Amino acid sequence: MPARAREVAFMKTQARKIARSASDDALNLAAECARRYVRETGARRVAPAPGDVAALAKFHEGFPATPSDPRDVVKMLDELGSPATVATTGSRYFGFVVGGVLPAVMGANWLAGAWDQNACLRVMSPVAAELEDVVLRWICEALGLPAECEGGLVTCATAANFTALAAARYALLAKSGWNVAEDGMFGAPPIQVVVGGEVHAW
Repeated sequence: MPARAREVAFMKTQARKIARSASDDALNLAAECARRYVRETGARRVAPAPGDVAALAKFHEGFPATPSDPRDVVKMLDELGSPATVATTGSRYFGFVVGGVLPAVMGANWLAGAWDQNACLRVMSPVAAELEDVVLRWICEALGLPAECEGGLVTCATAANFTALAAARYALLAKSGWNVAEDGMFGAPPIQVVVGGEVHAW
């Protein structure tokens, strides 16, 4: 191999090593920051201080013309972002039910981020499809539903409520002899929906 080709190959190898090292450092830094956040969040106030919220303005910068060091990105997210969070995982928070900081959940979330799967079809992610099947079976068991029940995982509570209402509408209209899939919604029998005074905002 000519000297120039050897030099180019060596430089490419070194560049890959540097990139891998920076990537490893960024991931280690993120894990360190996450562990510290989990340890300390119980001792802080639930709402971020006004100064921490104001500091978020530092995120607004021009679109970078060159790549950023991933360590700098993680460091900036931690320094500006972590103080400006709502401490939903702390002992003083009594709002929404959250559980994403449980060790098994956080570890699984990190793995899911590393896997970066497109989970819309089994052929695109066998593991995501299999885990969805397991979760849906567990839900049926926990709620005492028949084993033949079908289900699906959606993106959020709003999508879940919307899906449930659509399914309920379909079932109620079917009991009235109306097939939504074939007949559409125009002219369908009216359905009365009863909600409480504290119905979900969506």
